[in-house]
Amino acid sequence: MKTAYDIILKPVITEKSMQGVAEKVYTFKVHPDSNKTEIKAAVEEIFKVKVDAVNTITMKGKMKRLGVHLGRRAGYKKAIVKLSADSKPIEFFEGMM
Repeated sequence: MKTAYDIILKPVITEKSMQGVAEKVYTFKVHPDSNKTEIKAAVEEIFKVKVDAVNTITMKGKMKRLGVHLGRRAGYKKAIVKLSADSKPIEFFEGMM
């Protein structure tokens, strides 16, 4: 049984993801086996907010090379979570703006 903290791994802090904070759109790195309903329930449980929509993206790892050796970075899954209009914003992201 996965807990909410097993599903939501960490927030994604990039310039593009921080632009969505004003519209209550947040990006998280999530467990690769989790689905949209699990992600929605986990965000609502952890941050005590009302989630309107969840979009997920499976990111492939980039190819990297060091000299003649080729390798691949690890892939991951990320979720873009949109909160409802009457929901309060997530306090964690408010200090970064």
